[in-house]
Amino acid sequence: MNAKFEHIADFLKKHISADDYDLRITATDQHETRFAQNAITQHIAGENIDITLEVAFANKTGKCSINQSEDDALLNLVKSAEEMARLNQPDPEYVESQSAQAIPQIQNASPATQNLAPQQMVELVKQSIANAQKQDAVVSGMTEKHYYQIFADTKNGFRGYYDMTEFGHSMTLKKDQVETKVSFSSKDFATFHLPAELDKLNRQFASLGKLEQHAAGRIPVILKPAALMEFYWFMLYMMNRRQADEGFTPFTDQLGRQFMGEKFSLMSVLSDPELLASPFSWENVPSQDLYWVKNGVLENLPCPRYWAKQKGVQPLSPFNIYIPGGKTTEEEMLQMVPRGLIVNRFWYIRFVDMKAGELTGMTRDGVWYFENGKVQHAVNNLRFNEIPHDTTRRILALGKSELTDGSVKLPSLLIDNFNFVDTTSF
Repeated sequence: MNAKFEHIADFLKKHISADDYDLRITATDQHETRFAQNAITQHIAGENIDITLEVAFANKTGKCSINQSEDDALLNLVKSAEEMARLNQPDPEYVESQSAQAIPQIQNASPATQNLAPQQMVELVKQSIANAQKQDAVVSGMTEKHYYQIFADTKNGFRGYYDMTEFGHSMTLKKDQVETKVSFSSKDFATFHLPAELDKLNRQFASLGKLEQHAAGRIPVILKPAALMEFYWFMLYMMNRRQADEGFTPFTDQLGRQFMGEKFSLMSVLSDPELLASPFSWENVPSQDLYWVKNGVLENLPCPRYWAKQKGVQPLSPFNIYIPGGKTTEEEMLQMVPRGLIVNRFWYIRFVDMKAGELTGMTRDGVWYFENGKVQHAVNNLRFNEIPHDTTRRILALGKSELTDGSVKLPSLLIDNFNFVDTTSF
């Protein structure tokens, strides 16, 4: 536990007169080195603290945030929050603050990330730029490290603390009309290997040199983990118990039913040492291993504390994303269908129909056509219209799950009849 945070909490407790309160302190130490067109363009570094206090008189609430921890600032925080609460209208969805809870102990902070020096970060950028210059190309991206400390305290006895680290390095390599990207994100800098990332980037870049036009239409696709993360994130966003109960999403009345494909499961897990896993949510709900989807059955939906109380169910919150993979390699996937496309990434994904769960978006950073078990050439970018949960019913094979983001671990998927509706001009 952070002694400074405990001091702040104890000081505030002595001066709060409200019936209830919820305190959240987030301290950050961040370093971000941005580069573009083969040059460092910006380095942002610094420490910050955010102290947010929400108080309640009966069910009238007030909330205030500051970024200073001196006593005078803390007294003003209490005064401002309590004045707002007294002047506010009653909140019909007020829920009393969380009581004391058993909090899982999770190692979310890596010494290798904490000890990463700015000079080392700059050296990573210099090597990335040198790689681009060898190919008469330009590279853009960012290398970054973050250290977070999160503390929570409530009137009703909840008190929790955890810290976490994140390291990231992304590179977009471009020459003329050829452009592709790789990115790495993990809590542990010690797992990062720049030569391997550069090799992956260079192989993708070289494979995009021969590009042919490809028409829109339904076709099998291999979605690489980065594309899958961008695509299925929107499905997780829609997986909300309250919105489902109120009839706004495709998950209405689907709990406990075989709603997705049998090959598909979706979890949040505490036990995977690679994955970041916050031990409690922003509503101070302790995290636990659970299935959201198990072999296609919708087992749980994220549910905030207010709605959980209304429905008499347990509040739940996703703290990371894990899709169990399979053993099928990409080479084996190429053999499983006569022809198809490999998609590196998506972007500009937007809702078409949230109640149906339909999305539209575009491919980016590399699309390849394969036929008869071999990649033939790159193709132009395409726009899709698809329903993520429906694609789970068309999964033909799953690759090995791999870390895609600090809190996300996904496999490549071979999906049948992916719906591309148009080509794009960029």
